[in-house]
Amino acid sequence: MASKYHNLSDYDINSVPNGKGMKVGIVVSEWNKEITGALLDGAVNTLLKHGVEEKDIRVKTVPGSFELIFGASQMVKTDVDAVIAIGCVIRGDTPHFDYICAGATQGLAHLNATQDVPVIYGLITTNDMQQALDRCGGALGNKGDECAVTALKMVEFKKNV
Repeated sequence: MASKYHNLSDYDINSVPNGKGMKVGIVVSEWNKEITGALLDGAVNTLLKHGVEEKDIRVKTVPGSFELIFGASQMVKTDVDAVIAIGCVIRGDTPHFDYICAGATQGLAHLNATQDVPVIYGLITTNDMQQALDRCGGALGNKGDECAVTALKMVEFKKNV
C-alpha cells in the first residue's frame, strides 16, 4: 500500500499483542542518521508503549543499508523473538540507489523466509529527502512505529502457528 494513502503511525491499538516478555533486536543503519534515528525512536517508543521492556530491546548499528543484511543475519542468532532492520536510501544521480535497494530488499527477504525469527523490513527508499522526512515522523507518520507493531504481531503469529 502506498504511504500517501496511509499514515504509517495509524493502527488499531487493540490489534497489537502485548509485548511483555518479548525480546526485539533492532539493526539500524548509520547512513542518513537524521532519518534512521527518528525511525529508531519511533520503533523503540512503540515497543515500550506495548509492553516490551527497555532491557529487552537490543539496538545495534551498521554503517549502511546494505549492511543491514549481515547485521540482521547475526541478530537472528541471538535470543531475540524478532529483528527490525531500519535503514534509509535516498535516490541520487547514479544507479547505486537501485543496487542498494534491490540487494538489501532481497537479502532481508531471504532472511525473513529462511530464519526462525521474523525479520521486519524497515528500509525506506525515497526519491528525495522530503519523502524520507515525511516517513520518519512527518506528514505520513513514522515507519518505525509500523515496524514495531509488525514485529509484535509476527512474534504472536509465530506463537500461534
